[in-house]
Amino acid sequence: MSDRTEKFPSQEELEKELSDYLSKKYGSRIKVVSPMMIPKPGEPPKEEETTGPRGIDQIKFAMKPEELLAYLDQYVIRQDEAKAILATKVCTHYNRIKFQKRLERGRQSQTVGRIKNNIILIGPTGVGKTYLIKLIAQKIGVPFVKGDATKFSETGYVGGDVEDLVRDLVTEAGEDIELAEHGIIYLDEIDKIASARNIVGIDVSRTGVQRTLLKPMEETEVDLRVPHDPVSQMQAIEDYRRTGKREKRTVNTRNILFIVSGAFNELAAVVKNRLQKHEIGFGAAVHSREDEYKFLKYARAEDLIAYGFESEFIGRLPVVAVLERLEIDDLHEILKNPNNPVVLGKKEDFRSYGVDIKFSDEALRLLAEMAYQEKTGARGLVGAIERVLLPFEKKLPSTDIKYLVVTPEVVRDPEGELIELLAHPHDPKRSSVYRRIVDEEREQIQEQIATKKQRYLADYPMVFSPHRIALVADYHLRTGLPVERIFDEILALYNQITLFEGGYHERFGFKIHFNEEAINTIIEQSLFQEMAATTICARNANNYDYAFRLIADRSGQTQFILPREAVTDPDRYLNQLIRDTFHQYPASAAETDNEG
Repeated sequence: MSDRTEKFPSQEELEKELSDYLSKKYGSRIKVVSPMMIPKPGEPPKEEETTGPRGIDQIKFAMKPEELLAYLDQYVIRQDEAKAILATKVCTHYNRIKFQKRLERGRQSQTVGRIKNNIILIGPTGVGKTYLIKLIAQKIGVPFVKGDATKFSETGYVGGDVEDLVRDLVTEAGEDIELAEHGIIYLDEIDKIASARNIVGIDVSRTGVQRTLLKPMEETEVDLRVPHDPVSQMQAIEDYRRTGKREKRTVNTRNILFIVSGAFNELAAVVKNRLQKHEIGFGAAVHSREDEYKFLKYARAEDLIAYGFESEFIGRLPVVAVLERLEIDDLHEILKNPNNPVVLGKKEDFRSYGVDIKFSDEALRLLAEMAYQEKTGARGLVGAIERVLLPFEKKLPSTDIKYLVVTPEVVRDPEGELIELLAHPHDPKRSSVYRRIVDEEREQIQEQIATKKQRYLADYPMVFSPHRIALVADYHLRTGLPVERIFDEILALYNQITLFEGGYHERFGFKIHFNEEAINTIIEQSLFQEMAATTICARNANNYDYAFRLIADRSGQTQFILPREAVTDPDRYLNQLIRDTFHQYPASAAETDNEG
């Protein structure tokens, strides 16, 4: 018999193993709960730990349309009319919620017959419909879920139903139901559920889906407990384990904003026919699909009904925004935009291997031309860049090459240019082009900073010194993060340092203050080592208390201004500080005798 005794797993270990198995099979929300963990009768329910704002307190209700539009302009090229409509109606939706809650002052009454600003987005593939809505949801701070209208059925569970999206909002909101009730549901491919106009009678399969959307788009209660969903049933058990109560959990869709989109390929012809019948002067000179698409900006509710939608369905989507097709110049501008995720994503791919990648403007133009041939809008940009750079992404991580310049020659002949780069990695001409592009990027980022720094300087003049503003540019060039985000991150790090100083005084009784150079060093280390400022401070302050006590005993000093050396080499700094103090305050004769 073996002397080694096998350890029997604890209840928590068994629960974890079973939970991991079921999560893989049914989804990440599955969790095993032992009956032993259910509260006993009379036992008070456990309070949930909450950190930070909850519910609608997380939503930026005060945002104005022009403010949101300016934000979208930083990321989305063209589409001026669609961006203006979205910014205006989304801001109005959330500000009206705030206004009504203030009027109600806790009463249950609601405005009868209120129509939400639900929106239809019309535009071909790859023009940025989903990207726009994601940007808006992120900026405002509301949960966002996307679904495909073609996956829904009238009875549910061909691929699900719209109520599943409402439940997904709760998950996206971290189980915060109040926040989920103010989220955004985005339905793509909505044009695919329009009734086919070439069949006799009603197209039940499609009109049925439209009717299932009517109540959620207006107002209904969605039960989070679904008999056919094991996840929701397990969640109910978990809630009962925590609270000891059986509660019906529902989500009200009154304030959920619904945005639907589609290409609507034949809608332009419907609009054109209506305009011609009214003899408005449109028509005869239209020959191409691109020309015909321009008619969409005149689309009305009657055109969408003629296209195959129920009038009740269109009545719940009062706002229409049309996005334009992207031409070569537009695709080029997208690639040049410093905030565009296509180039930024590819730079991140190469940075993960320690390779800095730069694009010449001529190369970006060629990539835009290649992408335009695919007729998939901005989506074609990703494919074009991948085809060109895949050989480099495969080979360069295994070399000592630290930068890559994408030139027109690289775009036209990737394999040949890779062979040339490997043969002459330190070619002076290539190095010169790289330095020129770096200088151009630095100039561009300085222009961005100049437009944004005024607000930060006005609100936080002590935080944003010239050195820290220059740090914004350096960190952006290294990481590609948006300038505004870096400003916010530096502000957060500065606040962490201030909190650490106050906390140190409360804990040890010594007042410390890092000088400007020390704060700069802590912020730089935090950014480039991806660590919290409090972690940097705590790591350096391990021996501060002992040294300060020696100094206080000798000199009575209890306040310390810490220079850069206290961060870069704390041991050396403290040793020198102790020596200087003992030299300035030598021991008295009595103290010397006592020590002897």
